[in-house]
Amino acid sequence: MTTTTEARTRSGRLMLNKVPEVTIWFWVIKILCTTVGESFADWINMKLGVGLVNTAWIFTAVFVVVLAVQLRLKRYVPFPYWLTVVVVSVTGTLYTDILTDQLNVPLWISSAVFSVLLAVVFGVWWLRERTLSIHSVTTLPRESFYWLAVLVTFALGTATGDWTLELTGWSPGASVLLPLGLIAAITLLWKFGANPVLSFWLAYILTRPLGANIGDWLASPKVAQPGEPTGLALGTFTTSLIFLGLILATVVYLTVTRSDVTETYEAAHSAPVTSTPSKERVALAGFGLLAVATAGLLVWAHGQPHVGPAPETDNTSAVQMAPGQAVKKFPPAKVAALRTLASTSLKDARSGNATGAHAAAQSLRDLWDADQASLQPLDQTGWTSIDAQMDKMLKTFGIDHPNPPMSPAQQEKELNALLTDMG
Repeated sequence: MTTTTEARTRSGRLMLNKVPEVTIWFWVIKILCTTVGESFADWINMKLGVGLVNTAWIFTAVFVVVLAVQLRLKRYVPFPYWLTVVVVSVTGTLYTDILTDQLNVPLWISSAVFSVLLAVVFGVWWLRERTLSIHSVTTLPRESFYWLAVLVTFALGTATGDWTLELTGWSPGASVLLPLGLIAAITLLWKFGANPVLSFWLAYILTRPLGANIGDWLASPKVAQPGEPTGLALGTFTTSLIFLGLILATVVYLTVTRSDVTETYEAAHSAPVTSTPSKERVALAGFGLLAVATAGLLVWAHGQPHVGPAPETDNTSAVQMAPGQAVKKFPPAKVAALRTLASTSLKDARSGNATGAHAAAQSLRDLWDADQASLQPLDQTGWTSIDAQMDKMLKTFGIDHPNPPMSPAQQEKELNALLTDMG
């Protein structure tokens, strides 16, 4: 899928094209970057107990640094370009996750907001440059618009992908088929004569839910509670390592062969056939039918019986256990890490630091969820008991619950109970 188009160059430092040629390698490495972005962010956020907001701050800072390096280059260089894609994939995903998990913004609202924002970015880009083609990213303003659009597409892809899972209840493995099928349909319409720029950006957005679903399928446990994702149980760290290795190998290949450098590619290939306006109109109608068919499929899937997350009341019926008994079979290091976060939240709640208490509680929830696969098999009864008290504590902060945060006294009460249960 290529995006050839001609347009005038406005004022700005003229460079060689800063974006790779859209070959099969482009799409392979793009999906690899999306997958590793999803799994690596989950690993830092949950396994390391950094927390969602802190992880977002870290990757925002990293994004600023790698983007600055990328913008200073005068031509496309594979390593810094694809490093920027990896980082921006994580960053855009985290922004959507903050809206969903921290601010409780419904996914359909996030999807609508990011759709409008992307339309605004494209509109301003077009008005200023008269092109949205990635083959004309030869000035600093155009490259700035390009990376802003990429950031928003990752956020939008995250929101729409998660919304799809929420509507359908599909597993990550089954969910791979929808974006994969849509990308295949878009490719056929592009082959027929659809507008190449429109085709490119539609496929680009869809690679985000495709890569994320692949990552979730590989990392998720083989057995989970009803409503929780299942997969191949490779874990987020192993999945990240595998895909980072594949990305590195691909980047080395592209660096050596220069097969995705626009000038090299154009010298070895004939010019693409320009589509006709009549074919573009027919293909545009095809895109419309594809959108209607997708919406119909989602509505149908939403109406089918499927297992959703367990009701909140399910966790409150756990058996009562003596202090420390519930965590007796758990690794002491993991229990200590959980207790540290609970103690931090309690300390902040007592001192009136509501923001700090909430952040520590959120990190505690993330760490507990990340450790579920390793702790639950050790002692199902103990895990259920702690999980029930964890849920009560989270409810006082309004985390994973629709209610607003409760009083500090209630938060302290449930945190004390949780600490008691953990011995």
